[in-house]
Amino acid sequence: MTKFPKHLFAEPDPDTDTLANLGPLAPLAGVWEGEKGEDVKPTADGAASQRYVERIELVPIDPQMNGPQLLYGLRYHTHVVKPGEVETYHDQVGYWLWEPATGRILHSLTIPRGQVALAKGKAKADATTFTVKARRGRTENGICSGLFLEENFRTDSFRMTVTVHDQDCWSYEETTVLKIKGVGKPFDHSDRNTLRRVGPAQPNPLARDKA
Repeated sequence: MTKFPKHLFAEPDPDTDTLANLGPLAPLAGVWEGEKGEDVKPTADGAASQRYVERIELVPIDPQMNGPQLLYGLRYHTHVVKPGEVETYHDQVGYWLWEPATGRILHSLTIPRGQVALAKGKAKADATTFTVKARRGRTENGICSGLFLEENFRTDSFRMTVTVHDQDCWSYEETTVLKIKGVGKPFDHSDRNTLRRVGPAQPNPLARDKA
C-alpha cells in the first residue's frame, strides 16, 4: 500500500466563526443590490453600453481545509436583469475565498454559457480594495471555456477590482479581454456597479450551531 506524507493530511483546528476570519472579504457578506450597473459589450456594430440591475447574495460557508491549508469563504449568487425587465441578463455562481496565513484571495466563477474561471489576488486583512486576476492557459488562476466560446469569443484574461466604501456599500470594476473570431484587435468587455446592502450577513452553519 502506498503511503502519503503525513504533513499533507495534518488539518488545523479552525475557528468556527467564518465572519470573524474573512479578512478583506468580511464587508462583502450579506445581500446587495445595484441599479446602475454598466456593461460595455461587443455587438455586430462594435462596442455598446447596456445598463443593468444586479442582486448579489454572499453567504458565509464553514471553514475549508486542504490538509494544512485553511480557507474561509463566501458562497455567492449574482443575478442580473436589464432595467424594467424580468428575463435574466447574466447569472453567475461561485466562491470568494480568503487564506489568512498567506493573504491570498481566490475568486471562482461559473456562468451558464459554458465557462468557468479561477482568479487570484493578495491583500492585507484590513484592505478596503483588492484585485484578482485570471489568464487563459494557466492552471493556478485560469479560464476554461466550452468549444463555441473558445473558437469564437475566446477569453484571454479577466481582472476584477473590489472597493469597499463603508459597511453598507461596495463597488467593483472588471475587464474581460476577448479575442473575437475575425476581429484583429482584442476587445475589452467591461462591467462596473455599486452595490448597497439590502440584507444582513448570516453566520455560517457551524457558527450558528455553536451559538
